[in-house]
Amino acid sequence: MSAHSSPAPASPPKEAPVTVPALARMAKDGQKIAMLTAYDATLAAAADRAGVDVLLIGDSLGMVVQGHASTLSVSLDELLYHTRCVAAVHPRALIVADLPFGSYQSSPEAAYAASAAALKAGAGMVKLEGGAWLAPTIEFLTTRGIPVCGHVGLLPQSVNMLGGYRVQGKTPDAAESLIADGRAVAAAGASLVVVECVPRDLGAALTQALAVPVIGIGAGPACSGQVLVIYDALGVTTGRPARFVRNFMLGQQSIEAALTAFVAAVKDGSFPAPEHCF
Repeated sequence: MSAHSSPAPASPPKEAPVTVPALARMAKDGQKIAMLTAYDATLAAAADRAGVDVLLIGDSLGMVVQGHASTLSVSLDELLYHTRCVAAVHPRALIVADLPFGSYQSSPEAAYAASAAALKAGAGMVKLEGGAWLAPTIEFLTTRGIPVCGHVGLLPQSVNMLGGYRVQGKTPDAAESLIADGRAVAAAGASLVVVECVPRDLGAALTQALAVPVIGIGAGPACSGQVLVIYDALGVTTGRPARFVRNFMLGQQSIEAALTAFVAAVKDGSFPAPEHCF
């Protein structure tokens, strides 16, 4: 190299990773949080390049990847495998791993063992379904350094009790009970709460009631952010799509462009639109 050669251009600085405190700041500042499910390295990397804030290794993989009728068949080992696949791309987004059915309900100690395995696989947070009854477990986990995302409203792991995938919180008593569950989960230490399939007014009330970010799926536009199953967002859906789903591939030339459109629509508040709400 000549002594007068110009130095190589510096690489652009890498964006700071999304952390649990960063999500809290986003919600406080009114910045919407974009979350998508991810089950493999390729789509996880595409979603991360598109600017998704949170990648959820959802037990939805039992339905959309494995072809089962519900999420109940997913094992902890399977969930950990997919978590490792997503973590391998070292995304900027925060990785959240669902704890599958049967891995946390029996005791806080069981939940801790499953959660520790998920964090060792690369997750930065675990997600559990349930309301006030889960508060002791959430407190047990968070006091031991495990960030928790709660999940209230429609609980897919409880589909056999619910009798199907139905909108929750439609009566005043049911809405009050759901808000109480959300408060209990947050008070126990959950840093994030997903609320699924509730009337839009209830989604707004829950978001207002909690001091932590609330991520909606079929819960209206007032939530702190939105989540979709990535295949739903790309229009790769078997059967009739749920009401809260929007196909972001329409009008786009690539998967990454569709995922970028999802992030933009969440951030500017245009998704979910009224037709996606209950």
